[in-house]
Amino acid sequence: MPDPTATFLGLSAPLWQSLALTLRLAAITTLVLGVIGLPIAHWLNTTRARVAPFLETLVTLPIVLPPTVIGFYVLVGLSPNHAPGSWWRELTGAPLVFSFTGLVVASVFYSLPFAVQPFQAALRGVPRELLDAGTALGASPARVFLRLHAPLAWRGIAAGLTLGFAHTLGEFGVVLMIGGAIPGVTKVASIALYDEVQRLDYASAHAFAAVLLVLSFCLLLVVTLLQRRRPL
Repeated sequence: MPDPTATFLGLSAPLWQSLALTLRLAAITTLVLGVIGLPIAHWLNTTRARVAPFLETLVTLPIVLPPTVIGFYVLVGLSPNHAPGSWWRELTGAPLVFSFTGLVVASVFYSLPFAVQPFQAALRGVPRELLDAGTALGASPARVFLRLHAPLAWRGIAAGLTLGFAHTLGEFGVVLMIGGAIPGVTKVASIALYDEVQRLDYASAHAFAAVLLVLSFCLLLVVTLLQRRRPL
């Protein structure tokens, strides 16, 4: 068990534990966003299906919905009384709610538009004639996308992944409703900071907030630099 009185850079061991958990959550969420977000962005950019505007709106919805609304519906969906939460319970014997896996699912849904929208913009920015040239040389659509389209859009894709990572760091309402505040399992940095303020330990809160502020600034600086357009 970590010694709660031990400090490093003014932060106790439990605070560093919550920060490490948050970074782990953000890393896994970002990986999943890349795997599912790129195909979604490509499909939304290229499809002519009538349902596409409705699906794009659904993907974008977390941007405007209050986190508590998203958290409530995700909580209901992941609970053992409803699918897919009931399916997961039957498969693994453990519930999704109040678990790290549940946090990942909620974070992916909540951060999806923050990755998909930059992906879409980056993929649209690749000149169509370059893609047509790859097709004319006999490459399959999948090969054109993987070997030409995505590499040419790498800056926007990297910006989307970084933004998804940064957004996951700042989650509060959704992760609180899905995971609660179990130390070492679901107690992420934003919840730990809130607890420090609730305890009126402003010295620890200031130090922890400063770490999160610097980390968030660096991530957003990376996004800004990546989005400064350069010629292909």
